[in-house]
Amino acid sequence: MPIISLKDVSKLYGFGDATTVALDEVNLDIEAGEFVAVMGPSGSGKTTLMNIIGLLDRPTHGQYKLSNRAVEKLRPGQRAKARRDRIGFVFQSFNLLPKLNVLDNVALPLVYRGVRPVKRLKRAADLLERVGLEDRQYFMPNALSGGQIQRAAIARALVNDPQIIIADEPTGNLDSISSLVVMELLSELNKTGNTVLMVTHNPELTRYADRAVYMHDGAIVHDQKTAKGQIPQLAKKTMQLFPRRSEEDDLAGVSAMMELLPQKDGSKAKKTKSKKAKKKSRVKHKVKSTKDKDV
Repeated sequence: MPIISLKDVSKLYGFGDATTVALDEVNLDIEAGEFVAVMGPSGSGKTTLMNIIGLLDRPTHGQYKLSNRAVEKLRPGQRAKARRDRIGFVFQSFNLLPKLNVLDNVALPLVYRGVRPVKRLKRAADLLERVGLEDRQYFMPNALSGGQIQRAAIARALVNDPQIIIADEPTGNLDSISSLVVMELLSELNKTGNTVLMVTHNPELTRYADRAVYMHDGAIVHDQKTAKGQIPQLAKKTMQLFPRRSEEDDLAGVSAMMELLPQKDGSKAKKTKSKKAKKKSRVKHKVKSTKDKDV
């Protein structure tokens, strides 16, 4: 039985001639434990779909069932509770509160559950260690890099132990290495049983998913399952818009994650240079030596 089930779901904005169809009779079933990538051009309805699944918005027409329970029958308080306890959000813009340190930001959702301070701070600290930020607990958000802020946002999304993680362009504001670290984290969460829904414009990131959904003009036009590590055929057609990654790039991303995240013995992996980087360093040193001789 699917954990998420949408049947003929539509979302309309405006009235009369000014009506905009954001979603057009969408049908979608997602099983527990799936990693689903949602792709499509800007304005195709991806974010609207995520907002409805995440209980941030209501459909105009159609039926949405969450764990076989009709969402439209939930009262406002029940919707808020389901959203708080069952769904974790990771946004492109991070959305950390600038006046709270990282630890308090991560612990904040537990305040609304009435969890005692000591217990919620302990839970937040454990999650920050899990994402490799145990030494940044008391930093303010403006003192962190974009990748570190996004990892803190992932920790905050996990603090209530949700079944579903909704990530809306989670790597949109990050450099390539930070993006790979964030994607490896999401992949690890999926392996531990979380259902992950990710909106992305980057076809390269579909390799982390086991299913890719394509949207256009508010409708799902293609739904393809694929083995993890592989890029779906339709995604490959748009890859010419993005720089191609080599095997060395993938290894660099994994190395970066291993360096950032704690090891079992509590230490961190030592930073090592790739063969490509070492070769570049030797060439640079050789050129410098030649110039010195000329002088």
